Amino acid sequence: MTDQSSTATLSRDVPARPGPQASPGDVADEAPGTTHTTEDGPPGSAPQPPSVRPRSSSRDHRIDAMRGAALLMMFVDHIPQNLLNRLTMRNVGFADAAEIFVLLAGYASWLAYGRGFARNGARDTVIRIARRCGKLYVAQTLMLLVSVFTIREWRRFSPVPVDFLEPELAHGVSDLWRVLLLDALPANLNILPLYMVLLGAFPLIYLLIRVSRFLALGLSAGLWLLINVDPTVNFPNWLDPDGWYFDPLAWQFLFVLGASAAIEAGRHGGDLPSYRWLKIAAALYLTFSLVEAFPWAQWGLPELRPFALPSPDKSTLAPLRLLDVMAIFYLVQSSSVARTLSHSRLGQALALAGRHSLEIFTAGTVLDLFGRLVFTTFGAGWPLQIVVNGVGLGLLFLVAQFYERRRVRQRAAAPGGGPAVEA
Repeated sequence: MTDQSSTATLSRDVPARPGPQASPGDVADEAPGTTHTTEDGPPGSAPQPPSVRPRSSSRDHRIDAMRGAALLMMFVDHIPQNLLNRLTMRNVGFADAAEIFVLLAGYASWLAYGRGFARNGARDTVIRIARRCGKLYVAQTLMLLVSVFTIREWRRFSPVPVDFLEPELAHGVSDLWRVLLLDALPANLNILPLYMVLLGAFPLIYLLIRVSRFLALGLSAGLWLLINVDPTVNFPNWLDPDGWYFDPLAWQFLFVLGASAAIEAGRHGGDLPSYRWLKIAAALYLTFSLVEAFPWAQWGLPELRPFALPSPDKSTLAPLRLLDVMAIFYLVQSSSVARTLSHSRLGQALALAGRHSLEIFTAGTVLDLFGRLVFTTFGAGWPLQIVVNGVGLGLLFLVAQFYERRRVRQRAAAPGGGPAVEA
């Protein structure tokens, strides 16, 4: 999903001729993990001839694998009684899988649509973005309807806490229209609306980057900073007076950083530039984040936090969370070791899930609901822990395999063997 065409000359901050196309497939219907290069050198320099441009010899699966890992952690984290969530990102640092998800969405959206503007033109790309937003809305609506129906039916046989769905929706459907219009966002059903807003704003983001990538980053950072200073600036949410749990006006900065990272990686053979001092700084920060965020008491260990900082606010994407996810992303995307690991059996399994992230996220959200209902009704002992996690993760990989086989068949049937899935 990395279409591009010749249009007017791009800004020096935007690769004018991106590298190989990436395969279709994540939440943004784009191609995420493909190794990509660009013919542009440093800003202001002449394009380098192909013979001296760095190129990787194989596909880069790191983005797909990171996205797959984030999706599986979301499945685990959204079942509060799940003991497995003690091992996920949120217990070993300030950030969690949601930050990874949104950052990679920005990265992959540039590959899918930023380069698509240059290849296919504005009209075709905007249509593709609108079509993708429509798919996200359908997935959101499907998850909502399944949740409402399941909870109402389950309640016939066993009590269900109202916090499984907001009380206003748990006892009736008269206000369902508010959710369908995104005027009300229930808990655990709020990240796809965020992505719809960010993807819908992508044409504006693209225009700003085309003028100057650093101008776009500066304006985006300024808006993020404003929200952190005044968290009341948010989209309205009928179910929550504080607004959207993921404030789009703050989280857009992470999305724009992801898009900018895709541009930078495109100039360096698919890797972010490797600086030893920056890697050391990132590793030290992540060590600090681990010590501060780790649930020492939950594991029966002595408290080792040096500052005992309060949990940084997730709604506004607090600075500690932002630095955490950026440090992780930089270490992975600047590492040849991480590239090699993404080709391992585990890396390929995660990448398989990452290539079909909309389907995995939708299925995972529905399975989360059933997992919570099972634990609430029958207890959360070890036997059910094993069953819920084993069945849930197994089903998610079956979903990924199903859509991967379908993708392969569509590619084979497409003229010239090219991608048959809309990117």
